[in-house]
Amino acid sequence: MSDEDITLTAGDAEVTVQPGNGGRVGGLRIGGVELLRQGERFGCFPMVPWCGRIRDGRFLDGAEVRQMPLNAPPHAIHGTVRDGAWRVARRSTDEAVLTYELVDPWPYPGLVTQIVALTEDALTLTMSVETYESSFPAQIGWHPWFNRSLGGEDVILDFAPAWQEERGDDHLPTGNRLDPKPGPWDDCFGMPGGVEATLTWPGRLELKVTSREEWVVVYDEQEAAVCVEPQTGPPNGLNSMPRLVTPLEPLEATTTWSWRRL
Repeated sequence: MSDEDITLTAGDAEVTVQPGNGGRVGGLRIGGVELLRQGERFGCFPMVPWCGRIRDGRFLDGAEVRQMPLNAPPHAIHGTVRDGAWRVARRSTDEAVLTYELVDPWPYPGLVTQIVALTEDALTLTMSVETYESSFPAQIGWHPWFNRSLGGEDVILDFAPAWQEERGDDHLPTGNRLDPKPGPWDDCFGMPGGVEATLTWPGRLELKVTSREEWVVVYDEQEAAVCVEPQTGPPNGLNSMPRLVTPLEPLEATTTWSWRRL
């Protein structure tokens, strides 16, 4: 059944995949220590077919205005697939392949595929959106909630973005790029060479989040967790920077989390 959790193992690493809860990674344990915040809304969920907020839930497709449900009023946030049940296409001890057919409220037919692949020292998430019919704008991203503490000192986040997107009062990028400011953040950053961020739990573990994509949202304004979210475009990107999925050209992205003990 697609709604049953899947456990992947490699060495002393163990991952829980939850097809029935939005295709999310529900847990990542290394040597029995859980790295992801637990709870139905947490873990690490895929953001498709958009990331972050869409202003007023509306985006343009050519001359046509499309309206998404306002699940973070006055905006729509984080796509539609985290609310659905995914199908398990195949699975092994260390890999799961999940698929999701895009349905209402998203107005276009399409197929999302996510591969969750575990090794002894890394977890790689790969996602694609493809269509066999009409083209449409889309984004791919991941929203992990890393525990701020693993029982010792709080995590230290290190990354070196080229710029920070200026955030307006409506929480959306204004289009201006700023020199990166100190946190706490709920902000989008540009890393043109690819996303690279290091989370260090002193004396415990170092984990690197990498992706070939050049956008990352960092959210660390709450106590329990730190979110480092690689994505294929900035928030409101369906309007400001649309990436088209066409029958000839799917949209694909990958992120890898690699770790070492300290």
